[in-house]
Amino acid sequence: MAAAMVEMDGSIMEGGGQILRVSAALSCINGASIRINKIRAGRGTPGLRYSFPKSIFIRVAVYSPGHLSGLELVRDICCGNLEGGSVGSTEVTLTPGKIKAGNHTADPQTAGSVGLLLQVSLPCALYADGPSELCLKGGTNADMAPQIDYTIKVFKPIVEKFGVHFNCDLRMRGYYPKGGGEVVAKVSPVSELSPVNMTERGTISKIYGRSFVAGVLPYKLAKDMATTATRVIRREIKDLYINIQTLQEKDMACGSGNGIIIIAESSTGCIFAGSALGKKGVYPDKVGFEAAEMLLRNIRHNGCVDEFLQDQLILFMALANGISRIRTGPVTLHTKTAIHVAEQLTQAKFTVTKADDENASNDTYIIECQGVGVTNPHF
Repeated sequence: MAAAMVEMDGSIMEGGGQILRVSAALSCINGASIRINKIRAGRGTPGLRYSFPKSIFIRVAVYSPGHLSGLELVRDICCGNLEGGSVGSTEVTLTPGKIKAGNHTADPQTAGSVGLLLQVSLPCALYADGPSELCLKGGTNADMAPQIDYTIKVFKPIVEKFGVHFNCDLRMRGYYPKGGGEVVAKVSPVSELSPVNMTERGTISKIYGRSFVAGVLPYKLAKDMATTATRVIRREIKDLYINIQTLQEKDMACGSGNGIIIIAESSTGCIFAGSALGKKGVYPDKVGFEAAEMLLRNIRHNGCVDEFLQDQLILFMALANGISRIRTGPVTLHTKTAIHVAEQLTQAKFTVTKADDENASNDTYIIECQGVGVTNPHF
């Protein structure tokens, strides 16, 4: 007997691709039907754009090549059927089948974010019947999405605490507008995910980063971004060596671009980051300043995850077998949206409370989840 279809309003809260990604992944894993109306209605251009659901029925405006590529990738991983999958479409139906191991490729042929493609596909591959290889193409360092450096240096080691195991091979960087980047992720299946408890921040023990230029841009931009970022951080953190490498990418990059990512690690294994990408007409010192301030902002609240990681962990908390707790700063709209979708599509229960210990600030919160303990039927 077919599972009842779930109705989801895609215009609520964040009103963007977050609803689509979390819904698609959870529906693929759980195998339940879902109908999502008005996807990305909260954005300037509604609908699917090439980037992503027991039967999944999604009524959306298919907005970008990146969103559509994500949906097609999920369809392929779960041997499903996709109807209405075209840019500008207002209704998409995806009926997933059995999650299949093997090699899967997504290529929006734009600078659509490789990191967002991984967000929607990684959870699905964890419940396959064997190892999977995900070849993801597009933009590796794109605006309004996690840089691939963040995915590798921050997301990967933290999500591994849930029992996730995957390798991420960066073969080519790709920049706006052409993309051309390529990342290959090799994913091992799990029997089930373990809960995590990240509530002790400890002290900041290491700060390092990467300031880069690619293509025709001068190396001086990388040095200027790193110099400014180091100076800004030292105003608040004076007792640590700050190691920001400056690089000029040539053979490993498609297109031109510049940016910086700065990472901080704590004595208890927490990882935070601040990043920024250069734009035409924006001075490099402003790019470095933005990344440094972002990092400091995420350190000040004395949480254990930064503002960009918290929403990416919600799905794993919902799937894990047990109670997960993470300490964070202000809860973002992306996180609230992910919690809403996870509670709608699973039996997971989330609570968000203000932290009241002596190290908490006015903006420190605890996100707790009673996960549902989804098991891999192939184990």
